[in-house]
Amino acid sequence: MMSEEYGYREAGVDIDLEAEGVRALISQLSYRRQGAFPMLGTVGHFAGLIEFGDMALALAVDGVGTKMLVADALQDWTTVGIDCIAMNVNDLFVMNLEPVAFVDYIATDGISLDKMRQIGIGLNEGARQANMNIVGGETATLKGLVTGLDLAGTCLGAQQKDRVVTGEGIVPGDLIVGVPSTGVHSNGYTLARKVALENGGFDLVLPSGRTVGEALLTPTRIYREALDAAAACEIHGMCHITGGGLLNFTRLSDHGFDITDPLPVPEILAWIGDQGGLSENEMYRTFNMGMGYAFVLNEDELPALRRAVPDAAVVGTVMEGSGAFLRGGRIR
Repeated sequence: MMSEEYGYREAGVDIDLEAEGVRALISQLSYRRQGAFPMLGTVGHFAGLIEFGDMALALAVDGVGTKMLVADALQDWTTVGIDCIAMNVNDLFVMNLEPVAFVDYIATDGISLDKMRQIGIGLNEGARQANMNIVGGETATLKGLVTGLDLAGTCLGAQQKDRVVTGEGIVPGDLIVGVPSTGVHSNGYTLARKVALENGGFDLVLPSGRTVGEALLTPTRIYREALDAAAACEIHGMCHITGGGLLNFTRLSDHGFDITDPLPVPEILAWIGDQGGLSENEMYRTFNMGMGYAFVLNEDELPALRRAVPDAAVVGTVMEGSGAFLRGGRIR
């Protein structure tokens, strides 16, 4: 079993260094297009916005990551397309953006017709769940540069400019309302795989009867009901809980976000934490821990939100100060 000090950094992914790397890259992005269709806002939210008359267009990009290696181990690639689309469209939903078009990118060391067919099954199902067109894509055989197959994509979203939710309306006293995840989703797999491989492997059977591999391969939930919620009530902000866990809330505003009543932790995430000997802070800064999406709103709007998203539950409040907290303790 791993020590308490073991975590995502030791598994090969340094979240803090990654954030510094992103800031270093963004610091060089000073050019702005001249003429029509300027950029709206700044780089750093969940999606980038472009002004298009009365509309705001948005672009998001993401991939499946090392969850692909779990699919490889189980020889089942039928759901990773759902993950690819989910990781993109969920980043659009947090700004109340409607996903309308998607392009995929596959980089591989060699073409397998069966693998491509199975990936297509998942992409099609993800598009159905998100109500979105897949309008094209690119496949590149990069032997010597890529080992295996990497799946990513880019999504186009649209919304009336005055209906975009940015988080600017968030104020202390607002409620944080969480929505359950389906499991690990598509983040933290470098650590999750390491724990699994050092503690019985993907074929290990969990108390529920599922194997570790089956639990890890469960596709990411697509939170399309967030659009219904935004139409039914006034939402101040929304958050997609991806890599970085609760730290994602700090992308919404400079206020503090205290999760006082976290949602139940899925079996697979509890198993990873226990077998890995991981601290609570490490788990909540790496994984979604059972909350894949969250709304921030005034208490008066809660009944309307619950009608739109029946499994949503109050998990915390916005407070003075800044940062992400779990039961009052800062997530670092």
